Amino acid sequence: MPDKIAEILLKVNAVMLRTKPPFRLVSGMLSPIYADHRLLISYAKEREFIVSSLIKLIKKNKIYFDGFAATATAGIPWAAWLAQKMKKPMIYVKAEKKEHGMENILEGKIQEGKTYLVVEDMVTTGGSSINTVNSVRDKGGVVHHCIAIFTYELEKAKNNFETANIRLLTLTSFTSLVKLALKQKYIATNQLSHIMDWKKNPEGWVSI
Repeated sequence: MPDKIAEILLKVNAVMLRTKPPFRLVSGMLSPIYADHRLLISYAKEREFIVSSLIKLIKKNKIYFDGFAATATAGIPWAAWLAQKMKKPMIYVKAEKKEHGMENILEGKIQEGKTYLVVEDMVTTGGSSINTVNSVRDKGGVVHHCIAIFTYELEKAKNNFETANIRLLTLTSFTSLVKLALKQKYIATNQLSHIMDWKKNPEGWVSI
């Protein structure tokens, strides 16, 4: 499954790799990889495969839960499709509380004491996922797991999920994708080690 998902991400340009020039992320950090999983919602066949794969991931790991909790906005469509397929309730958590209307940070009806499965499209540092976890817990919900399509495998994310006592499960990863990209000639052999170095030290990585 990791290779098949990685192949989809590369094929639709939901993930792109390049070292010259590298991508500049919102944080200002340079990166050899750029991901935009929002593109996936426009590809019906690939989208269906990913949703089915997420359901298989849930069942394989025997995750018990009562409803889905999506991160806004990227996790919302995936949680909605999963909720429809699995006939489960769904809520979603905004990045920040609004200063108008009901001033909710959490949308939908949360049931106190019920267990929610957090849905994310991709995990970088884990910040938005943990924000969702904490918001659900603050409202009396229970969270043990987070699922996502892709993870950058950064140490900061690993630490954040461990601190929150959350198990992260993903369909594919940075390492799987880069290895497949080499195999399918999206990148050259001489780029591999340099790209893999980014994962070890993203803040200090420089293009060469």
